[in-house]
Amino acid sequence: MNEKFFTLPIEKQNAIINAGYRVFSQNTYKHSPMSEIANAAGISKSLLFHYFHNKKELYLFLWNTCAETTVYYLKKYGCYEQTDMFESMYLGMKAKMEMMKLYPHVSNFAIKAFYEKEPEICTVIHESYNKHLALKREQTMIDLNPNQFISGLDISMMYQEMYWASEGYLWEKVQWGNMEPDQLEKDFIKLINFWKSIYLKKE
Repeated sequence: MNEKFFTLPIEKQNAIINAGYRVFSQNTYKHSPMSEIANAAGISKSLLFHYFHNKKELYLFLWNTCAETTVYYLKKYGCYEQTDMFESMYLGMKAKMEMMKLYPHVSNFAIKAFYEKEPEICTVIHESYNKHLALKREQTMIDLNPNQFISGLDISMMYQEMYWASEGYLWEKVQWGNMEPDQLEKDFIKLINFWKSIYLKKE
């Protein structure tokens, strides 16, 4: 990657990043031409190649930007400081909604990237994804108060079940092209309230 990319005005950087997220989220990696990304960013194809030497380099840059930005917003909202798992989930959802205001197609991109089958990138993506997921899980569990849950609950399995449900919901939304932030927020609040009703001790 050409470091001159970071000397661009932040608005121009974000235009290129958002163009990449949009194009890669609408197609497979193989069928996402750099020319289309350049057009969406309002720059020439040759200039895009000046900043990113090839499509793989751009794709992995976008992936790493997604991961780093997600961690930034989760920390900003104090998600890792909570002892209440559901409050952490709620704040995490709010953090991601704010992130989507900056990068509207980032959630679509992240889901598509996770299921991407192209050999030259899928291994790298999954290694990175598993590393960040493990970190998120570890930080969520560190200060978790187990006494808030019903007796005998397998907390690790509960966390896994909620993660699978959330990913399945987002995948369905991506397939239908319906990633409307307000609706996502409403649906996740319903999910969180449902989980609280079945997993928390009754007062």
